[in-house]
This record gives sequence, C-alpha cells and structure tokens, in this order.
Amino acid sequence: MKKVAIGADHAGYELKEFLKKKLGEDGYQIIDYGTDSDRSVDYPDFASSVAKSVSSGEVDAGILICGTGIGMTIAANKLNGVRAALCLYPTMAQLARRHNDANVLALGGRLMGKDLALETVRAFLETDFEGGRHEVRVEKVRQLEGRG
Repeated sequence: MKKVAIGADHAGYELKEFLKKKLGEDGYQIIDYGTDSDRSVDYPDFASSVAKSVSSGEVDAGILICGTGIGMTIAANKLNGVRAALCLYPTMAQLARRHNDANVLALGGRLMGKDLALETVRAFLETDFEGGRHEVRVEKVRQLEGRG
C-alpha cells in the first residue's frame, strides 16, 4: 500500500476532500495536512508540510491542490528531494512519473473537474519511473539542489 500526503489551500479544499475519500477507497493510506475548510489560507504552509513529508521519506508521494496548482508547485519545489509537477491531464501525470520521477503532484482545483482530477491522480500514483536515459537527467536536477 502506498502512503500519500495530501494538502490544499482554500481553493483546493473541496477537491482534496473528494480525492482523499476516493484514494482511501482505492486502498491508499492518506495523511491529510489540511486545510480543513474553504476559509482563506496561505498555500505555502500546506505545500511545505506535504513536501517535507515526501523529502523525509515519511510518505511515498504527495498531492497538492490550490486554485491553479502553480503556487503549490513553486513552493514544494523549494525543498530538497522534491520534484513537484503541475499536471492537468493523466498523460502529463504519467510522463511526470516516467521521465522526471516526480514525487509530488500539483493540481488546479479551479481548473479541473473531480473526475479528471481523480483520473490524473490515479495515473500519477500508478506509474513508475522508467530510469535509463531519464535517470541521468533526474540526477542533474538533484545536483541543482542547494545551489544558488
């Protein structure tokens, strides 16, 4: 069973609750880092909690949801070991896993319907990293961490 961290701001709260329920039914162990309502909050707080759980190895993958997914992606990628990808379609999610070894999926709660979001999440969680020529590229990304 995969352990998955999930977090959202106010714009992603409703979708987070839907995905949490569906993924639990699929057999995933879900750790919810909030938010717990649609009251306005700051997305970096939730992005950092989920990203820390991924970078520490506490969970196998993370899911972040804000209005567009952009803010969550930017914030999560500030943590070492996190490769967050904003994906709006299942094919994007599959390629993010296969080619980039993404370990955090960001979604746009205001851009996606629930069914498309669920299909995208399932594609992300069910796809493995291909390695091979992609491993060299991911290693180059890892080497960028901490520079700057």
